[in-house]
Amino acid sequence: MSDLNRNAVPSFGSATRAEAGMIDEGLRSFLLRVYNYMAVGLAVTGVAALGTAVAAVSNGQLTSFGYALYASPLKWVVMLAPLGFVFFLSARVHTMSVAGAQMAFWGFAALMGVSMSSIFLVFTGESIVRVFFLTAATFGAMSLYGYTTKRDLSGMGSFLMMGLIGIIIASLVNIFIGSSAIQFAVSVIGVLIFTGLTAYDTQQIKEMYYVGDDGTVAGRKAIMGALRLYLDFINLFMMLLQLFGNRE
Repeated sequence: MSDLNRNAVPSFGSATRAEAGMIDEGLRSFLLRVYNYMAVGLAVTGVAALGTAVAAVSNGQLTSFGYALYASPLKWVVMLAPLGFVFFLSARVHTMSVAGAQMAFWGFAALMGVSMSSIFLVFTGESIVRVFFLTAATFGAMSLYGYTTKRDLSGMGSFLMMGLIGIIIASLVNIFIGSSAIQFAVSVIGVLIFTGLTAYDTQQIKEMYYVGDDGTVAGRKAIMGALRLYLDFINLFMMLLQLFGNRE
């Protein structure tokens, strides 16, 4: 009995250290998967946006495709479709296969690119690139903060979500009003909200990881995490572009 007791403590300690090491390695692998999905999604969006813009304009004039996309009632479908798609994907991702969820995410990213393609007609290419790198730097800094901070950011969640709902409503209303003052206010507040959401979502995704998840559950979580960070990046980029982009 005494031998059993003496052996119990070292074995338990060794198991704990090994388990902690597995969690750290698994968490790094999980987050790398999340960021890889997000990066591919951004690349798909960029290619889709640029390709659509090239097809929509010829010799400085809208093509028939461009007219249908930007000047006909179809523009409302293109504008609002990504919002509907993201609600659909968020609700269904937990019942999809990992491969199906990946394809849905890539499809959403491509649709978002088509919806964003008009930025190439409105803003100079140089300012789009500049704002993209500004967004990447801001996003990277806040995501790193969300990953490393010991502070619990969960209290920010309800405040940030209320702000998000507010700017969505204000943006939809401003589509019909066309007020530059409202657009400026939405952009400034939006930058603050999506900067905060980047840190908040990163911490939430980190806490979403569970070492006991099987491959399917972990894959779905990675795609859902990538979707959250992708939306933070895209919206932060659009808000900064409204503030700092040079118009054609």
